Amino acid sequence: MIKTCPKNANHSFVMYHQPKAEDEARIGITLSRKIGNAVERNLIKRQVRMMCQDLIRFDEYPYDCVLIVRFGYKEHTFETNKNNLEKLFRKATM
Repeated sequence: MIKTCPKNANHSFVMYHQPKAEDEARIGITLSRKIGNAVERNLIKRQVRMMCQDLIRFDEYPYDCVLIVRFGYKEHTFETNKNNLEKLFRKATM
């Protein structure tokens, strides 16, 4: 039987999470090749990585997560995307 992970989503991100398996939480970031070329995708990944470092403490956060960046990410500003990600992290811990 396949076990599904809880999922939260908004315009910029989809987040799957499950209880962490290690001492520190792990976050995987993925996005489609249709979002842009390699340079744009790497820029987005670096931005999301920095957002995660600002928003959570990896030793205290109770989940391992996979973040999928949606096409709507490019339509919003950095601050709006950061707020969207913060809402997903809060929703996961509720």
